[in-house]
Amino acid sequence: MASSSLEWLQSLPKAELHLHLEGAIPLDTLWQLAQKYGGDPEVADQAALAGKFQYSDFPHFLEMWHWKNRFIREYDDFTFFAEAIARDLQQQNIRYVEAFYSPGDFERFGLTPQRITQAMRAGLDKVPGVRVQLIADLVRDRELEKAACTLRDVVEVRDQGVIGIGLGGSEHNYPAQLFEQVFEDARQFGLHTTAHAGEASGAESVRAAVEVLKAERIGHGIRAIEDPSLVGLLAERRIPLEVCPISNLCTGVVRSMPEHPIRRLFDAGVFVTINTDDPKMFGNSLVQEYQALMETFAFTETQVRELILAGIEASWLDPQEKLIYKKEYQSSPVWR
Repeated sequence: MASSSLEWLQSLPKAELHLHLEGAIPLDTLWQLAQKYGGDPEVADQAALAGKFQYSDFPHFLEMWHWKNRFIREYDDFTFFAEAIARDLQQQNIRYVEAFYSPGDFERFGLTPQRITQAMRAGLDKVPGVRVQLIADLVRDRELEKAACTLRDVVEVRDQGVIGIGLGGSEHNYPAQLFEQVFEDARQFGLHTTAHAGEASGAESVRAAVEVLKAERIGHGIRAIEDPSLVGLLAERRIPLEVCPISNLCTGVVRSMPEHPIRRLFDAGVFVTINTDDPKMFGNSLVQEYQALMETFAFTETQVRELILAGIEASWLDPQEKLIYKKEYQSSPVWR
């Protein structure tokens, strides 16, 4: 890609709807946290830390996710890394984010979802120019009752920018049907809903997220391509997919970037948005995601702008706020 096009992508105002905060911790920040707790004898320096984040498959990725989280044990850690993430987003000109966080993962350290949320908000709010709203990931792998408890806990601190719930984790082991009531409860509390589906499992998982959970958005969702009738349903209902191409490559969901179905989904009229998922665990950025679309799938600059605006349209902002963001983006000097 020509340097001028790369500079254009970097300078464009952007939005992101599928970003896990614990997977977006800058490596130097994670290194400091690891050293605080004695580190790992197999990880001698930051280069070795980066080397840990290579995956044989999706379960291996989840294993590394839990390994990393053992270096987050105190409320101050959340404030520390949240500020670092916000500064990284600011530098990328990502101005609006709806981000996942997984408070239940830290129950083992005696931490509560309420105080985790407050600590994270304190860090995020230290950085101007980037707005991060929170989606509590209930995590499939935990007991159903614990997911319900996490929901009730985060409702208590929704004034900290908690706008919805998500459902990540081992999709292949814990089907959507288990969480139908939890999602209904979330709606009764006035929260938005999204669910990871069609990543580690096939099209049937996406359909269950749509028809059973009634999720407003689908995290990943790319294996919907295996069922043409489902692709048609997604397009007809305008259900947004939070697509993360480089993540899918890194975890082995697709074998190569040219095999990724993003172009086919887009051309079929599916409402897709582009995201990074866990950028510091995959070594990617939002610029690199759009760069891959242009280089591998011949997405045009016009289509890139369309996808960026799709991120605002698929967000859970109210209609007036969406309009404000769209006008702000389109009035940028680089929005040519």
